[in-house]
Amino acid sequence: MRRKNVNILVAMLLSIFLVLAACSSNSKDNADSKNTSEGTNKSDTFIYGIDGDPGNAVNVITTGDRYGLMEIKALYSPLYMYNGKDDVKYFLAESMTPSSDFLTYTAKLRKDVKWHDGQSFTADDVVFTYNEMLKEENGGWAQSQLIFNNKPVKVEKVDDYTVKFTLPEVSIGAFEALGNIFIMPKHIYEGETNIANSPKNATPVGTGPYKFKEYKAGESVTFEKNDDYFLGAPKISKVVYRIIMDANTATLALQKGEVNAFAIQPSETSKFKDSKNVTLEPYDEGRVGYLAFNLSSKPVQTKEVRQAVAYAMNRDEINTASYISKEFAEPAYSFLPRKATYYTENVEKHNFDTKKSKELLANAGVKNLKLKLAFTANNPIQQKQAAVIQQNLQAAGITVDLVGMDATALSQKLQSVQTDFDMYLSGYIMGIDPDTFNSLFVTKGNANYMHYSNTKVDELFNQGRVEKDDVKRQAIYEEIQKLIIEDAAFYPLVENKRILAIDSRIKGIDEAGLVPVYTFEDMSKLSY
Repeated sequence: MRRKNVNILVAMLLSIFLVLAACSSNSKDNADSKNTSEGTNKSDTFIYGIDGDPGNAVNVITTGDRYGLMEIKALYSPLYMYNGKDDVKYFLAESMTPSSDFLTYTAKLRKDVKWHDGQSFTADDVVFTYNEMLKEENGGWAQSQLIFNNKPVKVEKVDDYTVKFTLPEVSIGAFEALGNIFIMPKHIYEGETNIANSPKNATPVGTGPYKFKEYKAGESVTFEKNDDYFLGAPKISKVVYRIIMDANTATLALQKGEVNAFAIQPSETSKFKDSKNVTLEPYDEGRVGYLAFNLSSKPVQTKEVRQAVAYAMNRDEINTASYISKEFAEPAYSFLPRKATYYTENVEKHNFDTKKSKELLANAGVKNLKLKLAFTANNPIQQKQAAVIQQNLQAAGITVDLVGMDATALSQKLQSVQTDFDMYLSGYIMGIDPDTFNSLFVTKGNANYMHYSNTKVDELFNQGRVEKDDVKRQAIYEEIQKLIIEDAAFYPLVENKRILAIDSRIKGIDEAGLVPVYTFEDMSKLSY
């Protein structure tokens, strides 16, 4: 995907699917164990507990949060999902073929697809969707991944079931960039001037395995199976995303069998260790959790100060406090996750060294350094990370004030130039090709919330995008990783797994596929 919510999670999920490490801060108890009318004793219903409300304005252009994208995945379909060079899952497309010069890509579409209202899916829907994503006024989450050297991809209908994508210049990461975008119905949205807030979003019409049935604010979203789903009718008749904001309430509901699945924290795994009714499924999302500096803030504009902070942090201690075991998390050293192409650990790791931290501060002539660290207040992982970081930095003579914020407020702050805090904790899920990460670090990139700028990094990202020689391309991205870590504006902390606790009766998990952000690649394959 462009799996992101920082592009938000996602390329934001995320060119982004930025998926930020945050939960909604709106705590509601009206979805607790009393709300069990959709009891899970029924073998025709799958209830997935979620700790956020996707709302009723979900659409394929602007939706970028985890739970909104989970709803999108149930309702809509992409041409294909790119999960790696050797892991491409086709949906609406039967194939996507590049030309010999890699300047055009031709998608052959399925001819057996119907929209939920019975109308036929055609190339017109694909061209319409990509063009709407490209419109700046729509604020599409994937707009940047369809722009190549400031020029957009050209999307043309060849015939009713063939679409041609023409690039303004070669981009080796284009195959991934052009995928993972869900297709919207032209006959529903044509002429709509405000897709993000369109009333049509409240009654979505897709091509996915499930049809929209009902949304109850703060309570649930309900779907019913699409018997005409082109990959075969779902095995479970009804799916409910039940909103449970409190983790303890959700855990209890799972133990009682009132929900069938819920993503849990590592600290909660012991509760299900000997359970015969619940199975734990940890899986890799390619997520990188990190601390970053707000370079709009004067105290951290000096590289030596940022390096001093980096050396003062004990990465292993922070990760153990947050994730308990390496079974659920590994230390991160690069902005790329290990599954990304050209990942390297041949970078400065800033291993814990309080003495060196103090020396760097002394050499920079900095005394009594005081910094503010922002994090999502109701995120238990970030709470623990922040507490340990505060202790680590105190040992190096750096005072840290913790600024816990509502997830939405923090996200808004990050998207503006401000000095309310000097550092912040976050995380993202982006993609596989390193070019999908460029918006985080290129000057004025749309997910560059650090306000980081290095002209050499900008040049290298531009070179890497068009370099055809694999050896040369690898060298480019390895140098980018070294430069970014050396600048110390970004401190990678952890690559953590998502832990899905799921009803042991549920079958077909491998066939459905556990994937970043969406949880399941094709929920129609689940069964009892």
